[in-house]
Amino acid sequence: MVHKLWHQFPQVETQLKALQPYLVEAVKLPNQPIHHQVLALLQSGGKLLRPGFFYLFSEFGDQHDESVLRAGAAALELLHVATLIHDDVIDQSPLRRGITTIHTLYGSRNAIYAGDFLFTIYFKEVLKTTQDMAELRLNIQSMRDILVGELEQMKLNYKRNVTEEDYFREISGKTAELFWLSCRQGAVLSHSNDEVARLAGEIGMTIGKAYQILDDILDYGGQSKKTKKPVLEDLKSGVYSLPLILAMKEDKTAFKAYLAKKERMTAADLQAVSELVLHYRGVEKAQSEARILTRQALDLIDQLPECSAKADLKTLTTLLLQRDE
Repeated sequence: MVHKLWHQFPQVETQLKALQPYLVEAVKLPNQPIHHQVLALLQSGGKLLRPGFFYLFSEFGDQHDESVLRAGAAALELLHVATLIHDDVIDQSPLRRGITTIHTLYGSRNAIYAGDFLFTIYFKEVLKTTQDMAELRLNIQSMRDILVGELEQMKLNYKRNVTEEDYFREISGKTAELFWLSCRQGAVLSHSNDEVARLAGEIGMTIGKAYQILDDILDYGGQSKKTKKPVLEDLKSGVYSLPLILAMKEDKTAFKAYLAKKERMTAADLQAVSELVLHYRGVEKAQSEARILTRQALDLIDQLPECSAKADLKTLTTLLLQRDE
């Protein structure tokens, strides 16, 4: 079942519906319990945003080999899911998209291997899209940047003097890089011109940053039933995201006693920090940053050639500001 978000984009919705069984077929782990858990994750109602943006940008090219595009879209989603599995191990998250995480059921070691296995399937799908060594190197570099972003987060865990610059450097790799790759690959694999491919990547990077900020806001203001993950989970794991960073700029001492406890923070401590973030308008200021980035993305989209996908891109990008799940 494709997420309701795509109902207003019928062509992309059709492509994503065809992608889902392809993903299931692509992933065949010998270990059956983990195989079924990976399939459950793939089928658990994710938005398929990265393949969706990929397909929208493919409309700007003049060649549409559906088998190539499907492999390209699958590669992106598999890379994304692999990083989610690894994220859950690092953060010790009990839930992902409403289902029990692999490491909770079968241990961190097996979850890490499952994520690694998906990386190999990612490259298998990429090889179906191109034999161009420059393009293969670009995919490898992009994957590297994503992993460096993840490692950057680990370095910043529980760091009370984390800056906005630290945060944006981390999310540029951890999240925005995959949006950059998704949008760019959609343009490239449909043989768009170089300028469209460049713009596509820049748009993806900008949207990715806005999307991550909104995701981080949900850790403070979201509802578990909608987000399908516990609120304040990032804070509990020592991930100090933009709402907290901006709130601490107003009065760092108000947070000091709580954050000094690190992993020993109680539920009451977490709630107190959350209330301080709201009091010092950290969420409000982070929302403002997301709006600025979304406006920048819309301005970049205006520079694209005219086609029906351009209007769809503007609509979809605007919807990112209305996230509550």
